Amino acid sequence: MKIPLIYALHSGNLYGTERMALYTAGGLTADFDPVIMAPPGPALEEARATGYEAVPFESVVQFSGALRKQLAKSGKRVAFLATGVMHSAVCLAWNKLYRRRIAHLQLVHGGAAEALSYGRKGKLNGQPVQFVAVSAYVRERLIANGVNQAQIRVIENFLPDALARNCPQRVQFGGEGLRRLIVISRLDPEKRVDVLLEALEAAPDAGHFEVHVYGTGWNADDLKARAARSNLNVAFEGFSTTVREALAGSDLLVHLCPVEPFGLAIIEAMAAGVPALVPDAGGAGSLVENGVSGFRFEANNPAAVMSKIREVADLSPERLNSVTAEGRRLLGTRFSQSARIADYRNLLMESLA
Repeated sequence: MKIPLIYALHSGNLYGTERMALYTAGGLTADFDPVIMAPPGPALEEARATGYEAVPFESVVQFSGALRKQLAKSGKRVAFLATGVMHSAVCLAWNKLYRRRIAHLQLVHGGAAEALSYGRKGKLNGQPVQFVAVSAYVRERLIANGVNQAQIRVIENFLPDALARNCPQRVQFGGEGLRRLIVISRLDPEKRVDVLLEALEAAPDAGHFEVHVYGTGWNADDLKARAARSNLNVAFEGFSTTVREALAGSDLLVHLCPVEPFGLAIIEAMAAGVPALVPDAGGAGSLVENGVSGFRFEANNPAAVMSKIREVADLSPERLNSVTAEGRRLLGTRFSQSARIADYRNLLMESLA
C-alpha cells in the first residue's frame, strides 16, 4: 500500500512554489499517494486534473480540521510536506494525538520579504522537521535567520522529464541577431523589473530590442505607466497560458531579481533552448556559469544589464548555441527529475524507516 503524502501549500496560485509541489508529488507516486491541500485556486484545479485528492481550506481552523481527517484515516506512516510554518505547527500538534510516524519536510522557496520567507522558520528548531532549501542561497538565508543548520537539506528544483522533453523549442541561432527579450516574473518590487526599464531609458539603442514581460503583481500598473511615459518598446502581457511558446520565440530571458531563491523560469529557458541573463546574486545567480551555461550581470545595476545585453547580442551564433547546449546538459544532470526525486525519496524514507 502506498504511503499518504500530504502536501500543504500556503497559496492556491500556480507560481513556482506550487508548480514544484505538483512536480514533486508527481515524481513520488511510485511509493506515495499525494493529497494536495491549499486555498482554492488553480493549484487545486491542477491537482484534481492530475488525479490527486485536492483538499481546500481558507483559514487555519479549516486547515486544522481537514488535516485531522487526513491523519485519522491514514496508516502508521505519513509523509507531510508544507510551505508554511503554520501547517507544520498544526501537524505537530495533531500528531501528539495520532502518533503517526511522519516524514515531515518544511519546503523553503523564499520569494517574499526576508522575515516572512526565512525569519519565522526558526520556530521549528528542535522539532522533528527537516527544512528543504531549494538552493544554497536559501540555506544561507535560513542560517542567517537563526534556523538550526543541522535540520537543513538542499534539494534544488527540477523540471519533469516530459516537460523538458516536450516543451516548445527555439530554433538554433543563425545570422538573425538577438532582438527579442523576455521577462517572466511576478511584478513585485523585489523582482526589480524596474532595473531593466531604467536600463532601457538610458540606452540610445533601446528601440532595437523588443521586450515582452509576462507576469502579474501589485507593481504592474506602475511599471506599465513608466514604460509608456518613456516610450519604451516594452509590452506587458500579464498572465498567459502560452508563455512557453512565447519563451521559445525569444532570443534571451532576462531575470532581474537579486534575492531570487531559485528561478524556475531560468531552467525552463534552458529546456526551450533560450539563453538566460541573470544577476550575480541570490539563487538565480548560482544556476548558470557566466558565458558557459548562461550570462550574469552585476545585480541592481541598470548600466550593467544593458552592457551585458549588448555583449550577448554581439556573440556569434556558434557561441550562443554552445551556451544553450550546456543549459540542456544541466537539465539532464543537476536539474533532472530522476536525480532530485531520488533526493526527496531518500530523505522521506530515512524518516519513515
